[in-house]
Amino acid sequence: MVRILALLAAVFCGCSTLVSAQQVSYDSLARSLTRTSGFIDYFYDEAKDRLLLDVPTQLGEFIYVNSLAAGVGSNDLGLDRGQLGDTRLVEFKRAGNKLLLVQPNLDYRATSDNPAERRSVAEAFASSVLAGFPIVASGSTSHLIDLTPFLLRDAHGVADRLADRKQGSYKVDPLRSALYLERTRNFPRNTEFEAIVTLAGKAEGSELRSVTPTPDAVTTRQHHSFVALPEPGYQPRRFHPNSGYFPLQFADYAQPIDQPLQQRYIYRHRLTTAGTTTTGTPQEITYYVDAGAPEPVRTALIEGASWWDQAFQAAGYPAGTFRVEVLPEGADPLDVRYNVIQWVHRSTRGWSYGGSVADPRTGEILKGHVSLGSLRVRQDFLIAQGLLAAYERGGKADEALLEFALARLRQLSAHEVGHTLGLAHNFAASTRDRASVMDYPHPYVRLDDDGRVDLREAYAVGIGSWDKQTIKYGYGQVKAGTEDSYLAGILAENKALAIPFITDRDARAVGGAHPAAHLWDNGTDAAAELRRITALREKALEALGPNNLPEGRPLGELENVLAPLYLMHRYQVEATAKLLGGVQYAYAQVGDHAAPVQPIATAQQQGAIDALAATLSPEFLKLPQQLLEQLPPQPFGYQRDRELFDTRTGLTFDAQAAAEASIDHTLRYVLHPQRISRIMQQDREVGRVLAKALLKNRAASEDDRALQRLVYARSFEHALQLASHADAALDARAWGLELARQLIDATRGLGGDRSNLAAKFLAARYGQWERDPNSFTPTEAARIPDGSPIGCGGLH
Repeated sequence: MVRILALLAAVFCGCSTLVSAQQVSYDSLARSLTRTSGFIDYFYDEAKDRLLLDVPTQLGEFIYVNSLAAGVGSNDLGLDRGQLGDTRLVEFKRAGNKLLLVQPNLDYRATSDNPAERRSVAEAFASSVLAGFPIVASGSTSHLIDLTPFLLRDAHGVADRLADRKQGSYKVDPLRSALYLERTRNFPRNTEFEAIVTLAGKAEGSELRSVTPTPDAVTTRQHHSFVALPEPGYQPRRFHPNSGYFPLQFADYAQPIDQPLQQRYIYRHRLTTAGTTTTGTPQEITYYVDAGAPEPVRTALIEGASWWDQAFQAAGYPAGTFRVEVLPEGADPLDVRYNVIQWVHRSTRGWSYGGSVADPRTGEILKGHVSLGSLRVRQDFLIAQGLLAAYERGGKADEALLEFALARLRQLSAHEVGHTLGLAHNFAASTRDRASVMDYPHPYVRLDDDGRVDLREAYAVGIGSWDKQTIKYGYGQVKAGTEDSYLAGILAENKALAIPFITDRDARAVGGAHPAAHLWDNGTDAAAELRRITALREKALEALGPNNLPEGRPLGELENVLAPLYLMHRYQVEATAKLLGGVQYAYAQVGDHAAPVQPIATAQQQGAIDALAATLSPEFLKLPQQLLEQLPPQPFGYQRDRELFDTRTGLTFDAQAAAEASIDHTLRYVLHPQRISRIMQQDREVGRVLAKALLKNRAASEDDRALQRLVYARSFEHALQLASHADAALDARAWGLELARQLIDATRGLGGDRSNLAAKFLAARYGQWERDPNSFTPTEAARIPDGSPIGCGGLH
């Protein structure tokens, strides 16, 4: 017995010694390294070049966000400076001698007070363990883990993006990757880490080669944010399809059987009016503009973003509730405490973005993060340059050009900030006197009484009436128990004000059918606006020449100015084409007493056909002879790029290729299989009128006949493509086949040897289709220069 007691004593003594040794190890490390205190304390071990995170045992859930601090610089690759990655709710959980970083599944949950009910749902669906960390040492209230491998990985998925874009196969090179301590910092409610991550591999694509000095080594900086959950007290606000907000959606298995399983909240910031402040609830929202934005750009960004204060005032808040300032020196734009408007550079112009870091449980926005592409303002300047002979008095441009570009930049700043406030696009707002900055505005350029181009009303100034209504819905303060009636009242006001709301999917030119929701359009009548733009375009093309370029610039750059001007109609074509087979509807709810779903009137569709057919006329397509005589090839040291038209004539400007690109742009939308399928179901008379318009001969000279042959040839290719389309309705395919036959005869009917040869070519193509429709491949048209996100078609 004595021997047993002695043995047990020895065992317990040994355990005590082990615990003590581990405790000493933790204390020793803590004393030998410098602690950086904040939300989660960390140590940097310089001797081993590692970062040790001191994880409190009672830390609980927090938010993890990865982002790209230093990007690649190509819009096509979509890897921009300041790009936010995923926002995840996570928690460190101990498992043996490891800490696991666990992400629960918030798509399926139970908002119940019953822990067993919540657990039953949590255990029914998979969670995700994002990482595992061996415990280096344990203290009395925390565990030390080595975070370095977690930080040096490709958390943002840069290698995957490069592979998807066929730019090469890459993987992280640990020897060329390192912690970036300059941007590793700690704050009371967030801890920020950054790393230099080098991906090594073999470059395969031109996009990456164009922006990387040594394409076999792609070095970015990847950022990681650990963010404390917000203070309690936030009340989620329910989503409504007509509210104008993005929804946070999840399945709530605690809902009564007679209630929807899917629950939806809107995304929004927490905000309160003066006198009703609760713990952690701000009384103002402040955004900070990147100090790296140059003047006068920076001022324009501040002015445009500041428009939102008008909406908050309309919602009952005092002036100055929404503020915009320059980011303080030393502040990190990725710090969660700052809502930022960041100025991003790329090698090519591209989209701007309004993102956010939000609580994935409730939709509460913790940080707004806007990224604005710096080349967009230059494209607006280029558009204005084509409309005005701004350099006829010397080297300095007419001030109207810069003001035009800055006016668009103000609107863009307001638009992207709107997204970070929780708002979705409203692409129907342009039909109500530009009622929202959340639309995509096309410059409203007009001719004054003397026939001169007037840019003064190109872009709206200030926040719109729809924007004020959305802020009332999302941010208006309501008394307890009255929220449902308050929100219903806002929706009723929207209806009374006749402000429609139609957003992304329904507004797209391909697949979309709504007659009011379009991108980059103006006015209540799409066809009438297309005719107006056509007249404006003709006037500007007649005047285009050397006075549209500053002194000392190569005359070849006149083609850069020409491209967006020649294609000034392109977005209004998309809007007008949507009238064909269009359908009128709303996001109606039961009890809304909405108008019935119905097709666009036949007469309105026929008017759209006339306006669209005009863009296929030789008169519309040809360029003034005096302009052609002033378009030399690009000079030595310059080259053709994606902003210019394709050419089949070598180095020289190819007017027919430019015309072909414009022709194909119209036909791409007019003869889309879904559109023709709707027309065949709605009204065959519209189909007959459309075919007649496409077959019409508008040529008045031999040069015109050459352009008319192009129109027929491209119409033929689209018609046979329609006939081959497996997803098109049977009647639509038959209509396309008959149109193709008629186009062969129409080409022959133009007369002359060239037309006869062209007709024989089309007949041979038709014979190929008859022999094996499945092997038919449409002939590609000349490429249209890049367009969206502004200017000339489709990078969206």
